[in-house]
Parts: sequence; structure tokens; C-alpha cells
Amino acid sequence: MAISLLLTKPSSIPTKHIFSNNKLYHKNGTVSVNPILKPCSSLRTNKNDITISNNHKLSWQKELEQAFKDQLSDHYDYANDNAFQELVDKRCVDNIRMLIVDAVQNAKAGHPGMALGMAEVGYVLYRHAMKYNSRNPKWFNRDRFVLSAGHGCLLQYVCLHLAGFQSVQLEDLKQLCKMGSRTPGHPENEVTEGIEVTTGPLGQGVANAVGLALAEAHLAARFNKPDAVVVDHRTYCIMSDGCAMEGISHEAAALAAHWKLNKLALIYDDNHNTIDGPTSLVLSEDISARFKSLGWNTIMVENIHDNLSSFKEALMAAANETKKPTFIRVKTLIGKLSAKEGTSKAHHGAFDEDEVKKMRERVNWVDRDQFHVIPMVYREMQIQTDHGERLEKEWCSKLYNYRSKYPQEGAELDLLLNGGLLPGWENALPKWSTSDPLDATRGYSEKCLNQLAKVLPGLIGGSADLASSNKAYLLGYHDFSQPDSPWGRNIRYGVREHAMAGISNGIALHGGGLIPFAATFLIFSDYMKNSIRLSALSHAGVIYILTHDSIGLGEDGPTHQPVEQLAGLRAVPRLLVFRPADGNETAGSYRVAIANRDVPSVIALSRQKIAANFEGTSADEVERGGYIVSDNSSENKPEIILIGTGTELSLCEGTAKTLRQEGRRVRVVSLVCWRLFDRQPAEYKEKVFPSRVVKRVSVEAGSPVGWREYVGVEGKVIGVEEFGASGAYLDTFKKYGFTIGNVTKVARSLLSE
Repeated sequence: MAISLLLTKPSSIPTKHIFSNNKLYHKNGTVSVNPILKPCSSLRTNKNDITISNNHKLSWQKELEQAFKDQLSDHYDYANDNAFQELVDKRCVDNIRMLIVDAVQNAKAGHPGMALGMAEVGYVLYRHAMKYNSRNPKWFNRDRFVLSAGHGCLLQYVCLHLAGFQSVQLEDLKQLCKMGSRTPGHPENEVTEGIEVTTGPLGQGVANAVGLALAEAHLAARFNKPDAVVVDHRTYCIMSDGCAMEGISHEAAALAAHWKLNKLALIYDDNHNTIDGPTSLVLSEDISARFKSLGWNTIMVENIHDNLSSFKEALMAAANETKKPTFIRVKTLIGKLSAKEGTSKAHHGAFDEDEVKKMRERVNWVDRDQFHVIPMVYREMQIQTDHGERLEKEWCSKLYNYRSKYPQEGAELDLLLNGGLLPGWENALPKWSTSDPLDATRGYSEKCLNQLAKVLPGLIGGSADLASSNKAYLLGYHDFSQPDSPWGRNIRYGVREHAMAGISNGIALHGGGLIPFAATFLIFSDYMKNSIRLSALSHAGVIYILTHDSIGLGEDGPTHQPVEQLAGLRAVPRLLVFRPADGNETAGSYRVAIANRDVPSVIALSRQKIAANFEGTSADEVERGGYIVSDNSSENKPEIILIGTGTELSLCEGTAKTLRQEGRRVRVVSLVCWRLFDRQPAEYKEKVFPSRVVKRVSVEAGSPVGWREYVGVEGKVIGVEEFGASGAYLDTFKKYGFTIGNVTKVARSLLSE
């Protein structure tokens, strides 16, 4: 197939209508329900459609009679399938709770409170609601589940085990929180298969879930046809009181409602407790009213512990909602079964032996060994797994037919599902000549983004209300908006940096081949630092476009002039931080960032203008992190090495020119990405920075922290140790010594020592 067929633009979208989620969007602005799409789950909509075989009942009968001997009469009617299923569900929940208790007792660590209180929710999701195939956890069209309240991860580990995920065996439950185990203290997607995103810092998972739901809505709009639905899955997220308090959850929830992400269900564990005590200490607002005011469909589940069906009904209502995301407030008892039930003391920590004994007695578990699983519980959960396996086979058949009927869209979808990188995509990056007009590196970034958008169908993203300043907008690709243009590849985040980053993580980890970028000023990276850290921990390949990268932004002054931000970002493990000097290095930064789909990147860009093609710079060399830009030493070693990043590289070159005219041997090095340079072989690093050359000067309009490693004990660091100042950028640079004259003065002083 011709490559050009894959480079579809919005103009290739059918002009009459488009399907997204469960709705049909007409170009005249009307919306109708898609008759083909129906809620995908095993939840029942009426009480007469459950049919259970006699053999299945017989396998459960002895267990149920023993467990509920005080509740069942001698003449209990086992013919009532719905009542029988309710008993089975209740006993499965009992087993989940006892596995939670056993794991915490064995580890002498963990957070049992939320897990015990939300056992019914976890069970219903994995047994009755979600579509997944534990035999193929990465099946694209599965439902996504996010545990924003990551401290309750033991609930998810137990559910994954019972549902047949190979990543969590009984032995893994016994290794809870142990070094090297697949059951760490908070869920990590790179450690445990079946975990969609890494969570722990409260509220992050809410934003991740919004990103996952946005990815589904966007891809559904681009690829679904009236007679062929290939993108159709839901996102479920459990949040806690703590998540509700964190600002990121409010930011993300506001966007979810604004974007009408109706296939997102947020399940709020309303247990009225935090670590320090009851939520009444710090919380008096009506959380449901807050979400309703944002535009969510809100549902209350009053007594899930005694009425499991009420939660099933809430999920069905969410599945039938066509315009809004759904907020389900579930009232629970933290630490259910324990003596600490309903109190903050149940949040974390093991139980004493007497307490465990009483918990076992309450659910008729006295004679059971630790980590006992009722055999029928495995069979019960297998029903949902088998259901998911059938759905996956049906989906594969649909996809096969889709490719035949819609070859262009099928080829593009296949490309996305296989990583989204078209062979030769990097050739689309612009190349610069010395005759190109001066521009800021943010301007060169804009050209890179828009050229890449033509060859990377998964490139999608936006800015926190700074698109015109960040130059981060894909021209001609519309805004993501429901119902108007859910296929749009520009995302309007508003002034919500933290949610933007968390949502971008969800988009990156969705598995649909989308490549998210998130843009703001470098100074505001502080707002989203925790999400950036999670990008690196989660292996989420988000591209952070951070402009106005130094005191060189000028007039806005010290509140907007980043100083310590680069040092902080460079300290984040795995994160690639680029500070390109010109158009060449900007293109090279994008090439590395795009190619590394499991590594997040920061591209720090200038407001002030610089040459597009600075002599000696190279897009190809960016992948090394640092390289020699110029050197007049010939066969000799240089007398001094000048090291720069960003626009300050030009100051190094200007200084080098002056010193060379004085007969000095000078080398100029661009250190565009520290981490990449640090990974280079020792031989290459010695070539760039010969150990015998100890006279070195670094020039960067930011914090000097970290530069000593490159200049050595005898070198000089020209940096900023204050908060900057308001003024024209040249005046600001002059105030802090970022002029050719000052750099030359420092270099001469060093040479004279």
C-alpha cells in the first residue's frame, strides 16, 4: 500500500456522519444513538435473564450452605437463579476479603482498609462488568481499569489473580511489598501485567483515566463506521477521598465533562476516612454536587455491603449514559470485617491475631488455611474471562472484515496498533539552511510538529492555554471536541497544567499508538512535576514542550523566568531533557523523543530568536547527547572547552571566535541532553572531554547545579543563582553575565591561571 494512503488528514473523514462511542454525529450538528453499538459487559438489565446450570449450582451448594447456614432455611429454593447468584457473589467477596487479610498479615505491611471496604466493587468489575481477556491482557479493545487510590492495590492484585492473570499467582500475593515482587506497595504497570497505569500519588489516576477515555473517544471517531465498530471500550476508575481533595482530580474531571467522555465511570470510595482521621476534619463539601456542577452524571450507591445489585445497577446506568461521564459515589466501610472497621486506623498496617480470628469467624472461614481460594471462585471468575476471550475473537473477525472493506483506514489503524511509527517518518523533519530567517527554537519546534503530524497519524496534544506562545498547534487538524470534532488532534486543556500531564500519561499508555505532546512554559513544569515523574516511572512516552526556557524570556520577570527547573527535571530518572540550540538540534530532539516510545522527553525551547542552522550543529548528533561543534586544535588538545546549551551555545561560539583570533585553541561542545551523553561509551566521552583538558567553562542561563560534573573542579560555571529580573531579554542576559564579553572574560581568566 502506498505510504500516502496512511497520511490521512481531517479532510478524509466521511462528510455525512461519524461514529464515536455510542453516538452518531451528523455534520448538521444533530446527534443520535448508534443502533449498532451496545454496552459491552455481562451486567444484566433485568432479573429474569440469568440462567445457571444445575451442575454449577451443585458445585456451589455445599460451600453456600456452610457459609450461610444461619441465613438459609432447610428448604432454600435453589431454583431461583438470581438469588443463587447473589449468594455466590457474596461468598466470592468473602474470599477476596480473606485473601486481602492473609496477604497483609503475611507481609506485615500494606493498606488493607480501602481494599476490604471496596471488595464488592472490585469483584463486580472483574466478574460482571469489565470486558478483558486475562489470557491476552494487552487485547486492544479491552476495558481499562485505573486504581487512582493506588494504596488499595491489594484489591486489584487479588482480583487479577482470581481472574486468571498469570502476572499474579498466589505466591505473588504472599510476596506483597517484598523486594522484586510483582505485587509492589502501589500498582506499577511495568511490574504487573494487568495494571494499566502506575498510580500512588492521589488524584493522578483520575487524570490518567480521563486520558484513556479521551484516547478511546478519539480513535472511535476516526475509525468506527456505521457497519464496522472496531474501537469500543470503557474506562473505569476507583478514586478515594484523598483523590477528591487533590486539585488534579478536579482539573481532570472538569475536562472530562467538557469533552463529554460518556464511556468513563469514576467510582468514588466514600468511606469518610483519611490517614489522619475522619474526613470531617478537612472536608465539608458535597463531592457529588461538585461533580454534578461540572457536568457529570452522578449516582449514589448507599449500601453496597448488603445490596450488591445496587452497584450493578449503577454501572448499567453509566453504560446507558450517552452524553456525560458518570460519577458513582459508593458508601463503604473502610476495613470492613475488622475491629477497626469504619475508622482511619484501618487504613494501613496488619491486624492482631485475635482480630484476624474474629474476622474469620464472621465469614465462616475458621478452618481454612491462609491464602485459601474456594475452587468455585476460580470457576466463577473464569466465566468472565471466557466471555472476554469470545469477545476478542469476535473483535478480531470484525477487524479482519474492516481491513477488507476499509483498506485505507484499516492500514492506518494497524499502524497505530503497532506503535504508530511509519517507516521513514524521521525524513519528514525539516532541514535548515544558513539562509533561513532567525526564529526562536519554539518556532523551529512548531515547524517540526506540523511536519511530523503529516507522517505520524498518532501525534496528538495541546497546550495549557498557551498554544500561540508555545507554538504547539497542529494546523489543519481541528480541536478534539465532542460532538463537533472528536477526531481532532489538538487538545485544549485550558489553564490546567497538572491535569494536562496526567491526561497525557493516560493517552500514552492507552495502547492505541497515540503520541501525546503537552506544552506550557518551562516555569510551569513545577505544576506538573509529579505527573512528569510518573511518565518516567510508567514508561509513558509523553513529549513535554516547555518554552520560555530561561531568564531570556525577559519582561515577564522572575515569576516566569525558570532557573532551577532544568536541574530538577534532569534529576528525574529516565527522563530525557533536551535544550536545543537551533533548528538543527530542535529537529534532532524530536527525532530522539519520537523514536523512544517508552521514554518521556522534555524539549526546552527559547522565546528569543537564534539562527536556524548554527554552523557546526547537527540533528544527527543529538542522539549522543553531547558533541563537538567546533574546534581549531587540529592534532593538538584544546586549551579550553566551552560548553553550552540552548541559545547560550551561540555565546560559546562567539567567545571561541574571539579567543581563536588571539591564537588560542578552543573547543565548543553542545551538551543538548545530559542523560544521553552520560550513557555514551567512556571512549566517546573522553574524546569530547579529554581528561587532560581541565580548563572548561559551562554557559547556561539556569541553575549551576549539576554542571560541576562536566567542567570539573578547576572549571567555571556561568549560571543563574537568583530568580531573574524583569526587563528586555538582552538587558536581563547582560545583568547575569550572559554576553560574549563576559564569557570571554571568564575564559581568559581561566586560561591565565
